[in-house]
Amino acid sequence: MSAKRIFIKGNEAIAYGALAAGCRCYFGYPITPQNDIPEMLSTAMPDAGGAFVQAESEVAAANMLLGATSCGIRAMTTSSSPGVSLMQEAISYMAGSELPGVIVNMNRGGPGLGDIGPSQGDYFQSVKGGGHGDYRTMVLAPATCQECYDLTFEAFALAFKYRNPVLLLGDAIVGQMKEPVMPREAIPIDPTEGGDWKLTGRGERAPRLLKSLFLEDGALAGQNQHLKNKYEAMRAEVRYEAFETADAALIVVAYGSIGRIAKSAVRTLRAKGLKVGLFRPITLFPFPEAELRALAGEGKQFLTIEHNLGQMVEDVRLAVRGLADSEFFGFFPGNLPTPEEFEAPIRSALKGA
Repeated sequence: MSAKRIFIKGNEAIAYGALAAGCRCYFGYPITPQNDIPEMLSTAMPDAGGAFVQAESEVAAANMLLGATSCGIRAMTTSSSPGVSLMQEAISYMAGSELPGVIVNMNRGGPGLGDIGPSQGDYFQSVKGGGHGDYRTMVLAPATCQECYDLTFEAFALAFKYRNPVLLLGDAIVGQMKEPVMPREAIPIDPTEGGDWKLTGRGERAPRLLKSLFLEDGALAGQNQHLKNKYEAMRAEVRYEAFETADAALIVVAYGSIGRIAKSAVRTLRAKGLKVGLFRPITLFPFPEAELRALAGEGKQFLTIEHNLGQMVEDVRLAVRGLADSEFFGFFPGNLPTPEEFEAPIRSALKGA
């Protein structure tokens, strides 16, 4: 791919980013608003020498991902909210077996079938482990088309670094809008990536076993302790954007496309002399709790804005507990917010602060 900027959708940026990162297997099933990804990869993946499979269901796609990643292949599946719900059993198996797959959820409205518009209603499902058992996926939340590309590119390296599923959480706004994107140079596929755990056919070597079933006395406890240590190590990957927070009395906390819209509102209010700033988590797990707590230690107050009924606000309040609190403004899924609609709740919270 040329090193010139290209004008593409966020969904298409995800597809380009995956190909540049060496993804060579894609499994998926159609659902709006993420259909641009499999549509593009249906031709681009075979052209890159990889395999594209339109599975018979989201359940099948997730289990195909499990199989491909067991072999150490850089592989990905994508879907939108109800489809990702169907994938949860396989994602739990992948986390328990320590398999490095990449999953994309372009969040749509819910609950149930909801609508095809944007929402942030899948935060809990994404960051708390949406399936059964104690596990976590690393969660990355892009706010721009460039971040859709970059975070997808980086998701594969993070998945293999920690031998863990990585989830990219977007929505219909960032997935469907178009912006200039600067692509990266594609990385060569490393046939030795993954070390000595991947299943490549035994040959003359010792046998290998990947599993999430631990029946021996104490074995499951040991595995869960190992996984907990790994999730703690992931805190080294925390990413966030801090905008005009140094002198702010009130910090607006918002992620993804809502963080981007809130940033426009913050800009407008600062131009009018109001001391407000924005804190946008980019990693939702691991959550940037230490960075938020440091801001709370400076005496700042918080307003969490989300496109749901209140989910990330719980993590914000946990991060700043004992030092501060966070007010909440939820914009109901089914409507598309504008920066102007965020100004009144920000002004109100600033008076309270």
